[in-house]
Amino acid sequence: MFNLLTKSDSNVKNDVLSGITVALALVPEAVAFAFVAGVDPMVGLYAAFMMGLITSAIGGRPGMISGATGATAVVMVALVAQYGIQYLFAAVVLAGILQILAGVFKLGKFIRLVPYPVMLGFVNGLAIVIFLAQLGQFKVLDSLGMHQWMQGSQLYIMLGLVAVTMAIIHFLPKLTTAVPASLVAILTVTFAVHGLDLEARTVIDFVRDMLPEEQKASATLAGELPSFAIPMVPFTLETLYIVLPTSVIIAMVGLIESLLTLSLIDELTDTRGRGNKECIGQGVANSVNGFFGGMGGCAMIGQSMININSGGRGRLSGITAAVVLLAFILFLAPWIELIPLAALVGVMFMVVLGTFEWASFKILRGANKEDAFILILVTGVTVAADLAIAVVVGVIVSALVFAWKHASNIHANTSIDDEGWKVYELEGPLFFGSVRHFKELFDVANDPQDVVIEFKKSRIWDSSGIDAIDGLADKYQQAGKKLHIRHISAECRDLLENAQEYVEMNINEDPRYHVASDKLG
Repeated sequence: MFNLLTKSDSNVKNDVLSGITVALALVPEAVAFAFVAGVDPMVGLYAAFMMGLITSAIGGRPGMISGATGATAVVMVALVAQYGIQYLFAAVVLAGILQILAGVFKLGKFIRLVPYPVMLGFVNGLAIVIFLAQLGQFKVLDSLGMHQWMQGSQLYIMLGLVAVTMAIIHFLPKLTTAVPASLVAILTVTFAVHGLDLEARTVIDFVRDMLPEEQKASATLAGELPSFAIPMVPFTLETLYIVLPTSVIIAMVGLIESLLTLSLIDELTDTRGRGNKECIGQGVANSVNGFFGGMGGCAMIGQSMININSGGRGRLSGITAAVVLLAFILFLAPWIELIPLAALVGVMFMVVLGTFEWASFKILRGANKEDAFILILVTGVTVAADLAIAVVVGVIVSALVFAWKHASNIHANTSIDDEGWKVYELEGPLFFGSVRHFKELFDVANDPQDVVIEFKKSRIWDSSGIDAIDGLADKYQQAGKKLHIRHISAECRDLLENAQEYVEMNINEDPRYHVASDKLG
């Protein structure tokens, strides 16, 4: 990975300064995602504050930043448009409850099932999505209210400020790591723009562009403390039917993105987060959001990378980011509104460079075409659709590729023992993909009276393998011959109920392993 990371351990100074940097980057993101969901900007800012504070305090991954995200915002659009914001708050509460249950039942461990090529595709896809999202800052509204690409001096100033920001972030750590380079870059570019009176778009310009014409003049990021209120929806089954589909998707998308971000930070920092605890943290944060007027969310990979790059490692970094963001809303809105967008775009471009897994090109050039295909597929689906779909598609395709590659790996070495019994010594996994090859190994018609299947070097992985043995035993029984099965697990023996009358089974010296079967519920 492009080496932009600060390797220092967690300490108060790094966490606080990094948290301030993250808070600055959270403002435009939260506002943008609020508009995506069709709600007021303050709803997005409240979400960023509450998600960040709660997950940092009780979540399972110190240093990870959560807030309002595009992945969850796009799910909310239809519900808000059709039923209103109160139903959104109810849906966010329910999504939080579902995430808490996922943590209680320890479902976070299933993130380990995500293969490495899928993880690489997720990381690369998100890097591309972050990059493409920043390109919108290079557009301005024309006289007809249409977005057009910047031109002339305005474009050159924007590009120059972005380049200066990136240069400061890249070179300052070579001189000193006393303060986060991203924070220095944002402050330097902000003072330069207003000191030199440069023509550069600011955060408040971004907010105004998204508002109707009659609201532009009064646009502000100033707000009040969020207040508790139970969502004003009927407590009926009809309401549950309305919000449940949205809640399930929010919960799933939020957990997938959060747990994958957790895994990425684990890899970058050589530490290990707690997936199940993070599920509970995300759930509590979303539930609180629904009661305090926030739109909910999940982990934010961009802001998490800014935090890690700036030296933030502990819980204090996320807590600081949340508290400082609230301070912006309550007291410092006029100052935050002056930050040039170019500075924030430059920070995010450096995040893109740090997020993209450049080592993945080695896989693309390597001999393993299956991994390369999965990597490209997941990257493309992440960019074209969303993270949740990309991960699900990647895991399914990886499983199919695995099954295809191992379907023909089962074979048998045959011999005749001292008693004249024919022994089939199996090697390779017996599962749904290899059942056909397994059946072709046996010559029922020409085998002697007693046949032995030796499983010492083989394992049965699912019910399809059990059924294949059951069917094979039936064929030997119909031919008047007896099948002996050695070194099979006790669990498999219990599942072979129909064959026990005419099959001898031996489990001595067999290591314990389990079979995926509905009978074992």
